[in-house]
Amino acid sequence: MTRIVLDTNVIVSALVFGGVPRAVLELAEAGQCEFFYSEAIQAEVRRILAEKFDWAPAVLQRVLPSLWNMGELVSPRIEVRAVPDDPDDDRILECAVAANASFLVSGDHHLLALRSYKSISIVTPRQFISAFRSNPI
Repeated sequence: MTRIVLDTNVIVSALVFGGVPRAVLELAEAGQCEFFYSEAIQAEVRRILAEKFDWAPAVLQRVLPSLWNMGELVSPRIEVRAVPDDPDDDRILECAVAANASFLVSGDHHLLALRSYKSISIVTPRQFISAFRSNPI
């Protein structure tokens, strides 16, 4: 089964706006791919939803547990330094390495510019949906 890590921008977009990012999350929810995340991703999602989108603590407590129940928490053990312009992006790569992910789905231009890291393909949500539909694994 396809193993994926979703960048925080994809998770936040899925929850706030829906669209293609939500479709990626729905594949994980349906059990069609395996979704992995780290504590760093959890913390950043919570922070962004609270600070940028004014989600109340009660809403976060209601929504986030079901989100995290769709996936599996991993604890990165290898430090990555691949994105000098945005070291926070390295935390996302560390999660993808720890998860042995096939895909890192992101909207971040720093990560997308890499195109891949080790054997992990770095793609937009639309690219992931397209690749998944043409070759569901």
